Amino acid sequence: MNRWNLAAAALMALTFCVHVFAGGPEIHVAIQGSELSEYLRAISAVLWHAVTVILAVFALAYLWLARHENRALALVMIATQLGFAALFLWYGATLLGTIWPMPQWVIFLLIPAISAAGTLRRRALPA
Repeated sequence: MNRWNLAAAALMALTFCVHVFAGGPEIHVAIQGSELSEYLRAISAVLWHAVTVILAVFALAYLWLARHENRALALVMIATQLGFAALFLWYGATLLGTIWPMPQWVIFLLIPAISAAGTLRRRALPA
C-alpha cells in the first residue's frame, strides 16, 4: 500500500467535497442565478460539473494508485493539477492583482507533490 497516494486520495476527496458543498453555493449557484445569457450559464454549468467529475475521478485514481503502480497515470494527474495551479496563480495575479482570493492553487500544488513523493518512493523500493 502506497500511503503517499492514499493521502493524495484523501486530500482529493476532501477537495471534491469543498468544491461541491462550499464552491457550489458560492460560485455555481451564483452564476446560474445571474443575468448572464442562457448560453454562458449553460457553458458555466458544463465547466463546473466537468471539474466536479475530474476531482471525483482523480480521488478514485489516487486510491487505485495506492495499490497499483502506474507511473503514466500518476504523471498525467500530476501534470493536470500543476496546470490547474498555474491557472489559479496566473488569473489571480493578472486579473485580481493577488493570488490570495483564489487559494485553490495551494491544494493543486500539495496533492501532486504528495503523489510525486509516493511515485518516487515506490520506484526506490526493491521489487
